Amino acid sequence: MPTGKSQRVGARQLRRTPGTTLWQQLRADLQRRLSEGEFTDLFPGELDLQAEYGVSRHTVREALRALRDEGLVTARRGRAPRLGEVAELTQPLGALYSLFNSVESADMRQQSVVRRLDIRADAHVAVRLGLEESTPLVYLERLRLADGRPLAFDCAWLPASIASPLLTADFSHTALYDELDSRCGVRLTGGHEQIRAVIPTAAQRRLLEIDSSTAAMRVDRTGTANGVYVEWRTTLIRGDRFTVLADFSTRSGYKVNLTAVAKD
Repeated sequence: MPTGKSQRVGARQLRRTPGTTLWQQLRADLQRRLSEGEFTDLFPGELDLQAEYGVSRHTVREALRALRDEGLVTARRGRAPRLGEVAELTQPLGALYSLFNSVESADMRQQSVVRRLDIRADAHVAVRLGLEESTPLVYLERLRLADGRPLAFDCAWLPASIASPLLTADFSHTALYDELDSRCGVRLTGGHEQIRAVIPTAAQRRLLEIDSSTAAMRVDRTGTANGVYVEWRTTLIRGDRFTVLADFSTRSGYKVNLTAVAKD
């Protein structure tokens, strides 16, 4: 039986009509009910929706998949659907943290849209890495997604002399540092970064799917392997989905958290 009074009385009858599938009708009706304020405390499960609408589990799953893609609900196999919300990630200051692992540890799927992966020269970045201005660099540009929604815009430069094997890697669902380790035999051991609040440009807002009222944080990172610069990275992160954390006490003073794993 459906759970909750509003869920029993709010459904509209679905009809088999040419040109519109049952799952599309179910999605539309669930969108309507969500917009009218139903399911504020609990979203119905698959079995409840089957019984309420008189449709198959396949129809329900297709409708939930579409709602999940739109960010309206979270629906994963083996788990009850929940209302969608803007998930926030918390990262410890002072740690070589993994954005990839942090997203998945928060029970979200991390994906990347690779916009650029090539070799180029960049005098400004080369100087930051302690290299000659004309040194070839591997450049990786990605839009980072969490459960299909934009989280960050990430750009990384590494010396081509050590990182050229990365050009054949598929970065749609993997960590840069894992690939750097397995393909190039290089593991980052430290570095430093600067985090500051910025006002995104119009183009950046479109990319991250935010409006002018949402700020962003820019993270500039220099990564090292045994004291040698091997990475310069800039990451623009949605301010409504990311926080940083540090610990302090009257005994030890200000102390950053150093417990994160050193992966991308």
